[in-house]
Amino acid sequence: MKTRSVILKILMPLVLGAGILYWMYRGEDWQTILHVMTDEMDWTWMLLSFPFGILAQMFRGWRWRQTLEPVLDRNGVRLRTSVLVHSIFLSYAASLVIPRVGEFTRCGVLKRYDGVSFPKALGTVVTERAIDSLLVMGITAIVLLLEMSTFGMFFRKTGTNLHSILHNFSWAGYLVVAICGVAILILLHFLLRKLSIYDKVRATLRGIWQGVISLKDVRNIPLFVIFTLAIWVSYFLHYYLTFFCFDFTADLGLGCALVTFIVGSIAVIVPTPNGAGPWHFAVKTMLILYGVADEKALFFVLIVHTVQTLLVVALGIYAWLALNFTKVRGG
Repeated sequence: MKTRSVILKILMPLVLGAGILYWMYRGEDWQTILHVMTDEMDWTWMLLSFPFGILAQMFRGWRWRQTLEPVLDRNGVRLRTSVLVHSIFLSYAASLVIPRVGEFTRCGVLKRYDGVSFPKALGTVVTERAIDSLLVMGITAIVLLLEMSTFGMFFRKTGTNLHSILHNFSWAGYLVVAICGVAILILLHFLLRKLSIYDKVRATLRGIWQGVISLKDVRNIPLFVIFTLAIWVSYFLHYYLTFFCFDFTADLGLGCALVTFIVGSIAVIVPTPNGAGPWHFAVKTMLILYGVADEKALFFVLIVHTVQTLLVVALGIYAWLALNFTKVRGG
């Protein structure tokens, strides 16, 4: 039963992501996509986006140190910044195989190399996720208010309303939305099961709680805030600069970039490797709303997501190699 559950957790996200991608790209001419990549795309902007993708993960590692130090000081544990950053690199790569496993991976790396209590580390991760969720919600509200006029203008010019959108939505579109909804429910089920297990282990629960409340003991709150903002600014620039790789997105503007960035960030909640499938579907849909042709929107999301995922893989491999040459302090 346990083996079947593990296999299900690995296969379901892969099948879900692959199914959505197949539905979106069925019948596409792959030679055309290759032509866009080799002859029409400006790779300079893609390369310029890479440092921000790397910095986003490094800032996350540096911020994690801020939440860990108050919990570990009295235990005499010394944190190494290099291990923290490498654990973040490795966690993102691990989540490509099993979505959401990255949080456990980075705590495991810290346990092995610096002897950090796994439950306490996991508690600080919970704190970080809560803060990031609140920030994304705030940004989402601001972006919606700023771009409300854009949506209104689109509906006025096209004569489109909610009824006509739903009427023109294909059965496959409804199916994708339904599958994403079911996937979220299944993820919540697994999370609740995990929490029920933690409830039975008092020491683990205590460690998690200490991690959660560690934020109030962070010594340098301004630095913590700076790191938090830097993480999301870096994520955004990593994405936004790719707009200038293509002539059909280069002039869309900051508003479109913010809207699609937020929509994509929400879409990756669906448990697939790096949001593959749901991210493509959500961002492509919003690009069409801003006037990008269907086929070109498909090209954009496929190329950008694939290249950025390969960067995550490269960082994961680098971190794995670096950790193999790192002295183990934990036990």
